[in-house]
Amino acid sequence: MSDQHTPLFPHRHLLGIEGLSRPDIEALLELADKAVEVSRQVEKKRATLRGRTQINLFFEPSTRTQSSFELAGKRLGADVMNMSVSSSSVKKGETLIDTAMTLNAMHPDIIVVRHHAAGAVHLLARKVDCSVINAGDGAHEHPTQALLDALTIRRNKGRIEGLTVAICGDVLHSRVARSNIILLQALGARVRCVGPSTLLPAGIDQFGVETFTDMRKGLEDADIVMMLRLQRERMNGSFVPSVKEYFRFYGLDEEKLGFAKPDALVMHPGPMNRGVEISSSVADGAQSLIREQVEMGVAVRMAVLEALAQHLPEAQHSPNRGSK
Repeated sequence: MSDQHTPLFPHRHLLGIEGLSRPDIEALLELADKAVEVSRQVEKKRATLRGRTQINLFFEPSTRTQSSFELAGKRLGADVMNMSVSSSSVKKGETLIDTAMTLNAMHPDIIVVRHHAAGAVHLLARKVDCSVINAGDGAHEHPTQALLDALTIRRNKGRIEGLTVAICGDVLHSRVARSNIILLQALGARVRCVGPSTLLPAGIDQFGVETFTDMRKGLEDADIVMMLRLQRERMNGSFVPSVKEYFRFYGLDEEKLGFAKPDALVMHPGPMNRGVEISSSVADGAQSLIREQVEMGVAVRMAVLEALAQHLPEAQHSPNRGSK
């Protein structure tokens, strides 16, 4: 553990990977490695967040992310409240700021937020007194997904530096892709983006990635093949001619995977559309890390909660606590 006076993670919030240094990222991955061991024990409970309140505020449904944040909070001893806003007062016209002020009055310690609008989490973080974690905002960022992907890669390959990672599919609508590009490059990986031109964002070259519209060329000698979900709910208009055509050219099957390195590993943030972006034989095959990613998700979220817990005030009326 770190010295009390020098927190090993210097940030009060986790709003994105952008703005984190390589030591920041590595500190979270080290904590997550320890959390994996905790999660594999019979006695999984820790007291790190005992007496603390964690609110999971989800404006978009996400069973996987929400449940892993809930489990992570509970394993660290927090009181966890899930707030699914699609079924609450926002539907009655309450704004994001109203919601923030209401929650702030309840004195939570950590709020985990998923929102359909990019930047919403940053706005909320300015309106509350507690730590805020971005669980996905629009097509902007999804920092804990990128961290769990990095942890999965590191534990299987022993490193990230020097690896070639091909991120394939709907890059345009993907906050997972954006966070992964920033994080993987910060740790020294070579990143490629592969997909139809309609699903590659304008100006993607400015991110320093290589881009390919030919899946086979894009996968050549890749160490990691990271597939993305085709996000039809974010698409206005026709980005792909048909699902069948999309799978033919950009779905990961055994034939296309053959172009990557023989020991290449396959990832997918989930939920998967089998037969759209990935075949069942690859998703369930020996090279797939998809189930392991789910396990790493809980560990990474425990690590983030633990890192932010260092910045929580020791007591509500601590004399050192500012009026902010």
